[in-house]
Amino acid sequence: QVQLVESGGGLVQAGGSLRLSCAASGRTFSTYGVGWFRQAPGKEREFVAAIYWSTGATYYAESAKGRFTISISRDNAKNTVSLQMNSLKPEDTAVYYCAAARVTPPLITFSTKYDYWGQGTQVTVSS
Repeated sequence: QVQLVESGGGLVQAGGSLRLSCAASGRTFSTYGVGWFRQAPGKEREFVAAIYWSTGATYYAESAKGRFTISISRDNAKNTVSLQMNSLKPEDTAVYYCAAARVTPPLITFSTKYDYWGQGTQVTVSS
């Protein structure tokens, strides 16, 4: 079982930055990949970025490359996957979710392959 809790969303002006965090716990979490997805009103959930816990390998959607950075931090028993978002645009406005999956690349970009999801955090970028 894996538990995920997101934080760090909010309102920011275009061109600004936000850092999302996903606090992860679970007995076998080290075998998972963790991804960030987002869903805007009226749109399907889309892949943003992902990272493998064991290797640190990262994957990004084209819309995120050069602007977003996914990373892992370990502090004793606390594991966190962060998404640093810079140069934000109004089209980045969405609910952002972190999720965990035992899947090999490139399947890690598919939301249907994820087993565990957080509750989501709202990101709003004003123009």
